[in-house]
Amino acid sequence: MPPDPTNRKRSTSGRHRPVKNLISKKKPIFQLSDFFKDYLKRYNRIEQSGIRYEDLMRYDNEVPLYDEEGTDTFWSTVLYPATEQREIHDKLRETYAILKADGDLDAVKHLYIDRVDLCLYGNTLPLRVRIVNALNENFDYFYVKRIDANRIYGLELEHILSPSRINYYVRENTLIEEHIIGIPADVFIRETMPTHTFDQVRLAKEFAKFNERCFVRLLGDMHTGNFVVDVRRDFEKWHYTMRPIDFDQQSHHWRKQVYLPAFYSQNGPFIKVGIDHLDPENVVQYQKEERAMIANRVRVSHGRFDALMDVMREDIISNDEFTDRLRDQLQLHYEDEGFSDCQTMGDLVHRSIHRILDHDEPATPDFGHFWGS
Repeated sequence: MPPDPTNRKRSTSGRHRPVKNLISKKKPIFQLSDFFKDYLKRYNRIEQSGIRYEDLMRYDNEVPLYDEEGTDTFWSTVLYPATEQREIHDKLRETYAILKADGDLDAVKHLYIDRVDLCLYGNTLPLRVRIVNALNENFDYFYVKRIDANRIYGLELEHILSPSRINYYVRENTLIEEHIIGIPADVFIRETMPTHTFDQVRLAKEFAKFNERCFVRLLGDMHTGNFVVDVRRDFEKWHYTMRPIDFDQQSHHWRKQVYLPAFYSQNGPFIKVGIDHLDPENVVQYQKEERAMIANRVRVSHGRFDALMDVMREDIISNDEFTDRLRDQLQLHYEDEGFSDCQTMGDLVHRSIHRILDHDEPATPDFGHFWGS
């Protein structure tokens, strides 16, 4: 039942039911198909130089990394033997030049590698590199990860369908990703949640759009640890944008709720501002706006989305059981028999996006999935 617009400030305890653990098992790694590699090569996502993941795993010591308040971050700074450190750091500077400056090494001659951190809680043990400009101490990050097809499909869909562009490249079995700037959502909730009503309305609007964007493209696991909030000053108030930073659960899991940020208990404060400040009509309006923007991005992608779908629809990035179960849920959810012919996760994404191009109704006009009912 949607919230009563005549009593929007009342207590919401017990009315929405986000779930704490939607994903209970580690996702397997899926390798890139030859067709997907051809696609990536066509769009300049494959390079022959730079660091490899296995190079950075040759560390001989590690030190726990704590934040400014002395809290364990569950990352460790890794240390390399003196005989290998210079070679590794040179390779990392070259990698950054490829990622940011089209391989121009002159652009990185004043940069040095401050540290390399290993994530101890991530499924795939990603590495984060902090690189610093020696002239002004400005710094940036980039990430070195192992190849996984779901993750790269997620990056490509983000690049094509979202308001933001993504910079990354692949070398052999290594993925190099740029750092996505923003306040981690869990930190935003703890330190930066707005108290002014107008700002809360804007935040709720963005969460509704983010929720819709994730669902129609089947990007899962968007709890507060896996997306950031980009805060920008507008004329008189603040503007918020939510951006995913983890793409491992792109089109893999069988459960529909995995692809809906409003079903994660960690996102409770964002759900609450939606309940407090958005009527069902508002949510449908924002869903329609977001779907129209996605459709426009597809139309101006100059065939890139279609080329990606040609590959993704033939690829195996989940098992048959997961695909069948999600297909049945989406068919019921949308009341759309067109899903019945979908055989792969790529087929499901393709059908979901083409509903938008065909001007079908928003995914959930009943307001339900916005607040986890």
